Amino acid sequence: MAEQRVVLVTGGGTGIGAATARLLRTAGHQVVISGRRPEPLRRVAEETGALAHPSDVGDPEAVRELVEATVAAYGRLDGVVLNAGIGRAGAVGDLAVEDWEELMRTNVTGPFLLLRAALPHLLAARGAVVAVASVGALRNSVGSAGYSTSKAALLHLCRSMAVDYGPRGLRANAVCPGWVRTEMADQRMTRFAAEAGLAGGAEAGYEEANRLNPARRPGDPQEVAEAIDWLLSPAASYVNGAALTVDGGVTQLGVGGAAFDYRIEARTPRP
Repeated sequence: MAEQRVVLVTGGGTGIGAATARLLRTAGHQVVISGRRPEPLRRVAEETGALAHPSDVGDPEAVRELVEATVAAYGRLDGVVLNAGIGRAGAVGDLAVEDWEELMRTNVTGPFLLLRAALPHLLAARGAVVAVASVGALRNSVGSAGYSTSKAALLHLCRSMAVDYGPRGLRANAVCPGWVRTEMADQRMTRFAAEAGLAGGAEAGYEEANRLNPARRPGDPQEVAEAIDWLLSPAASYVNGAALTVDGGVTQLGVGGAAFDYRIEARTPRP
């Protein structure tokens, strides 16, 4: 078995975070999962043997306690997965200031605080960071000003870690998923289907949203977890500051050619 690692996963109670915890535990690594909701964390902990530590990553004191609890339990910290995040829709003119501030606090400031607290331990271990960004960090979508901006900021925060601390052995990379079947995405797809007049709820939303995706489907959290696991591992020892798309190829599409795909069907636009 590969050398056992100690990895802290934020947003570890559901979706990509929970899938990552499962995969790492199956491989024999020690995992601490964090999030604001205790119950999902408890379920994943009971299933996997991970250590659950409810915490708000936007609270500096809570973040300090989270890192201290991890090191107290396992004696070291080799990896951090920055997965906790929220979404809020809206163009600049529509997005409430409160929503903007919550997006930045959770998706950018929280990771910043956690990296500051974990940095001495990660440097001592010559460890690795993986941020769960989004294809929204690379390509803009309609009505996603705050979310896309926050994920782009997270991506560059991660790259800054690579540049500043790479000479001391730290690696920091990001995965940029497309639509993946998670609790948050299910809710968005349900709303999208209703807005677009599609029968079938979330499933219809996923189908429509991935109509032009070369994979013709959404991703599974396990598929993103596999990429995260690889980036954390020694197998990716010369990968630093990378943004790995895990999106079925959707970011490779040229918008100008989309009109030539006969599968596109007109919908009544939202008001």
